[in-house]
Amino acid sequence: MKAFIVTKYKAPVQEADVPEPTVGVRDVLIDVEAAGVNQLDEKIRAGEFKQILPYRLPLTLGHDVAGTVLRVGAEVRGFAVGDQVYARAGKDQIGSFAERIAVDQKDVAPAPTSVTPVEAGSLPLVALTAWQALAERGNVQPGQKVLIHAGAGGVGSIAIQLAKHLGATVATTASAGNADFVRELGADTVIDYRTQDFEHLLSGYDLVLDSLGGDNLEKSLRVLRPGGMAIGIAGPPDPAFAKTAGLNPVLRVAIATLSAKVRRQARKLGVTYQFLFMHPDGDQLRTIARLVDDGTLRPVVGRAVPFADTARALSDMDKGGVRGKTVITHP
Repeated sequence: MKAFIVTKYKAPVQEADVPEPTVGVRDVLIDVEAAGVNQLDEKIRAGEFKQILPYRLPLTLGHDVAGTVLRVGAEVRGFAVGDQVYARAGKDQIGSFAERIAVDQKDVAPAPTSVTPVEAGSLPLVALTAWQALAERGNVQPGQKVLIHAGAGGVGSIAIQLAKHLGATVATTASAGNADFVRELGADTVIDYRTQDFEHLLSGYDLVLDSLGGDNLEKSLRVLRPGGMAIGIAGPPDPAFAKTAGLNPVLRVAIATLSAKVRRQARKLGVTYQFLFMHPDGDQLRTIARLVDDGTLRPVVGRAVPFADTARALSDMDKGGVRGKTVITHP
C-alpha cells in the first residue's frame, strides 16, 4: 500500500510502497479517509523525540485517523466491518499517513455522526490533549479562570471550547486577525500576543495550558494564583513523565535537569508545573464524540490537502497561519 515514510531524521518524508498492516487479535483495520497533521509528526520527523520515542526507521508517520473499519481481530468487541471510527493510534502503531492502519480497539471509538470524516480526523490528538489537560489533570471547575495559549491553533481551538463547557472564564493569546475567531469559540479575554504582554494584563488564574514553552511558560507561572497549575505540552518534560514513559535512568536524570529551572520557579511562586504528553484513549474519544454531536465542541479544519501532498503539509507545519488543523484526505 502507499504511505509516507521517514527514512532519515530531518529528511523530508517520501511516498513509498509499504507492507499491509499486521492486524492483531485486538486490532481494528481502518481504511484511512482522513488523517490530522500534528506538531508531534513534525517533531518525530525532525528527530527531536528520538531519545524518548526511539523508533526504527523507515517509519510511517501519522497519529490521527478517521475512516471505515475493513477488518477486526478475533478478540475485538464492539466494532464491525463498515463502522465509521476515529482514533489516535498508540505509539507502537502510528502510521495514518497511509492507505490503511491497524489500531488497538482500546484506542478506537465510533466517529461523531454529525461531522464529516475530515472533521473527525482533525480531532483525536488535539481533543484528547485538551481533555486530559483540562478535565483529567486540571479538574477545571465552574467559575475558575483558565488561560489557553495559541487559541487559534489545533489544541487551543478545542481547549477554549472545552474550558467554556466546563464552566471556566477563558483568556487566550492570539493574533489580532484571529481575535473574533477565538471569541466565537468562547474566549472571554483575547490578548494580542504581537502587541500586548499577557503577564501584565492577567492575574489570579487557576490553570494555564501552554503550548509554546520557554519564556512563555515562565511568564505563565506568574499569572497563576497561589496553588494554580501550568500544564505544558511543548515541554520541558518533567520527572513524572520520564517515570511514566519508563525511560532509562540516564534519560530520567537528563529530563529532570531540563525541567529543573521551571519547576524551581514554580515552587517559589507557590504553583505547580506539569508536562503533558497525551495518551490514546478510546473511552475519552467516545466522550468527545458525544460533545461534538451535541454541539458543545466544533472541529476546526483550516486546511484539507490530498494524500499526495502529505510531505508539503508536514513541512508547512512550522509556517503556521492555519486556524485549527491541517488534515490529509483520501479520494
